[in-house]
Amino acid sequence: MPFVKRDAAGVIVAVSSVGDDMHAEHVEVDDAGLRVFLEGLGPAPQLAASDLPLVRVLEDVVDLLVERAVIRFTDLPAAAQDKLSARRSARAELRQLNLLDDDDGLI
Repeated sequence: MPFVKRDAAGVIVAVSSVGDDMHAEHVEVDDAGLRVFLEGLGPAPQLAASDLPLVRVLEDVVDLLVERAVIRFTDLPAAAQDKLSARRSARAELRQLNLLDDDDGLI
């Protein structure tokens, strides 16, 4: 049961789990304005900055585990297989265009 504070234009600027003088209006959890506010928060900048390098590390770890037969690629959930396959294809295309140095980021 979120309670919100709105600015003069009616845009949500704060959310609270309890109602008080500052957050007097109750909105439903599927409220469009609440969704816009929450999407605007986004991840903390420090976490977002580390996401891309971490993705490459995880790709390398998965490749290593598959190569050493610790796991099979098909053991991964279908969504993970699709994402990894799409990234491998994109990397192969970039490598063909010489836009990607394959020696960076390997474990």
